[in-house]
Amino acid sequence: MYADLTGKVAVVTGSSKGIGQAVAARFGQEKMKVVINYHSDPAGAEKTAAAVVANGGQAVTVQADIATEAGAELLLATALTNFNDLDVWVNNAGMEIKSPTHELSQADWHKMITIDLDGVFYGSQVALAYFEKQHKPGNIINMSSVHEEIPWPTFAGYAAAKGGVKMFTKTIAMEYAKDNIRVNGIGPGAINTPINAKKFADKAQYDRTVSMVPMNRIGTPEEVAAGAAWLASQESSYVTGITLFIDGGMTLYPAFKDGQG
Repeated sequence: MYADLTGKVAVVTGSSKGIGQAVAARFGQEKMKVVINYHSDPAGAEKTAAAVVANGGQAVTVQADIATEAGAELLLATALTNFNDLDVWVNNAGMEIKSPTHELSQADWHKMITIDLDGVFYGSQVALAYFEKQHKPGNIINMSSVHEEIPWPTFAGYAAAKGGVKMFTKTIAMEYAKDNIRVNGIGPGAINTPINAKKFADKAQYDRTVSMVPMNRIGTPEEVAAGAAWLASQESSYVTGITLFIDGGMTLYPAFKDGQG
């Protein structure tokens, strides 16, 4: 759909399932070359790779811990070894832990910050250094959440990390705009992914979530992936420093949707 993406090289972290898998598969449709990253699910990564290839792209899988500098460097090295370049880096990997804040352990707090925020920093830093060294335009997409904007009680660590992603994205977008390196975020709302499968299996919880979405439905990973493809393409060439909310209107204060208040 975006001819300028043909042959471009992308790294997608956490792409063995869910939104990351959908983004990689969509990049395959765009005839891109994709580095598929996984932490503990090689079978899922292979499934993603098969989808990329079936869609017309090329793929390689690599196990790496994105919450470390070494992991990010390995992903870059994999892109260069297999595809000789890097054009797009998608910081997608993330996790959440539910807990009353006064009971949240330091270990769980640090785990969320390390994966959801530090991982974005390490990936972005490696990509930025490559783009700068090569004196080439680049594109970084950070997968955030509606909860960079909407408070989420009992998920304080997750919300704090995503708030950090928001300002990190805006800051480096400003810093590197002069070099034609674009940095944007995507803020998914309620999406039908494996991380939500247990919650959505409960009809009452599912219905309650739908009621919080003005469009009255749950989104799909493919809808988020469509946003990633647009941000990666030259169709969005004058866009940097934004969060593209793909949320069915969840950030529009849905409690007021019927004129309440």
